[in-house]
Amino acid sequence: MNKIMLSDLKLGENGYVRKIFLTGDIKRRLQDLGFVDGSLIKCVLKSPLKDPTAYFIKGTTIAIREEIAQNILIERV
Repeated sequence: MNKIMLSDLKLGENGYVRKIFLTGDIKRRLQDLGFVDGSLIKCVLKSPLKDPTAYFIKGTTIAIREEIAQNILIERV
């Protein structure tokens, strides 16, 4: 298996969400946005300074800061 953190996903690559290593409101908010085990996610846009990065998940594009993306485990496709 090729498991990496979401922040390591390159532009245009896909992966499946496997685990969120955050707690509380931020974890709940991510889950509400579709970051649940098995969800397909694609890196669609990186800002010039790499923060934030936009990801396509569950039919919508969401920008995530690197400090949060470093706490989301994905399995690269």
